[in-house]
Amino acid sequence: MLNLLPERLDRMLLLGAHCDDIAIGAGGTLLELCRAHPGVDITALVLTGAGSLREEEERAALAAFTPGATLDVVVMDLPDGRVPVHWERAKLALEDLRARSEPDLVIGPSAHDAHQDHRTLAELVPTVFRDHLTLGYEILKWEGDLAQPTAFLPLAEPVLTEKIAKLGEHYGSQRDRTWFDDETFRGLARVRGVQCHARYAEAFHVPKMTLSVAPMGGSDPTGFGAGQ
Repeated sequence: MLNLLPERLDRMLLLGAHCDDIAIGAGGTLLELCRAHPGVDITALVLTGAGSLREEEERAALAAFTPGATLDVVVMDLPDGRVPVHWERAKLALEDLRARSEPDLVIGPSAHDAHQDHRTLAELVPTVFRDHLTLGYEILKWEGDLAQPTAFLPLAEPVLTEKIAKLGEHYGSQRDRTWFDDETFRGLARVRGVQCHARYAEAFHVPKMTLSVAPMGGSDPTGFGAGQ
């Protein structure tokens, strides 16, 4: 299995329809990337939850999941479950981010996600960030919409345990959900680990990627350039 690495990782953009989407879908990946690239500049946009307990939880959680990073979190007030109706506001928010930033990596929901809010955001991303490497995370839920992922980031057991602990610590409002527990998060990570010859992993969908035949920087034999 060939490793494809981005040319650089100075700036990341994180996108979520709801508070907790980013951490559930990519919390382990964020911990690994931030520790491997100290000082990375991260902007996070969440479409719903502004002015509520959920916003407070999200700000504390994302700070915990991005150690050593420079973090800017924007939480909007679109109504939960009604993002498709507010398509224009969501699109304008993404366009505003694009005018102010040039991320090396975009992490957001997957376009096949059955939840209407997740799917709407995912469909907007490539209309604004057209030439960017984009990873679409997955969230296990009752719709049964999991598809076969195309990219994996193996997680050591301590990293997965840390992710699960941080989810429980920071998203107290979700603890009574039947799916929000250790077994759910660890079970999906174990399945994805099996699929990439690791114990645990987080998986992503990559819509489009450009490969370079020459190593980037002259020293990394797997330094492929990638972009959406």
